[in-house]
Amino acid sequence: MRKIASVAAVFAIVLLVGCGNSTNNNANVPPTATTTPGNTNNAGNTNNTTDAVTSASVVDNEEAFKKAISADGTWIAATLKDLTFTEDLVLDGQFTNKDEPARKIALYTQDAEHNITNSYKLTAPKLTIKSKNARIQGGTFIGDVYVEADGFSLVNATVEGNVYFADAKYQSTFDTSDQGKVTGVTEVKK
Repeated sequence: MRKIASVAAVFAIVLLVGCGNSTNNNANVPPTATTTPGNTNNAGNTNNTTDAVTSASVVDNEEAFKKAISADGTWIAATLKDLTFTEDLVLDGQFTNKDEPARKIALYTQDAEHNITNSYKLTAPKLTIKSKNARIQGGTFIGDVYVEADGFSLVNATVEGNVYFADAKYQSTFDTSDQGKVTGVTEVKK
């Protein structure tokens, strides 16, 4: 428990430092503190939009992670430890970052200089990607990935399994050029 509290304190400090820098480009790094989408059930509030642009979820358990990757989740789902699922997972929903569609599964933690300090493993039989411009970053997914959206990428991440695409157009936008690796096949499978 002390370890989690220490990590949370470091994340909070990094968040404060990062928020004070208006030129800081955090598009490719995980969040440094837990935040949640805006409340969409406010009575009397006529603006019922979720702040999917800046919201992130840093989690340390399976249930919180499943919520973070759901259509009602956040644009970044980051974990603080290895997570293992016996059921299939779905990354769903359309979110934006810097006015562009984006979704990220961050399997790492970082220091104040954005150096990766720990990488984690996410294990599930199957992960279906339904969010446009989604990426897995900084760790390892163990299982098969099924892609049903444009722009899926692996950034300094490994898929220990296969990557299947529902259509050739999705495969044509797949990117592993930034230290991404797939140990199995990458092919169209309908």
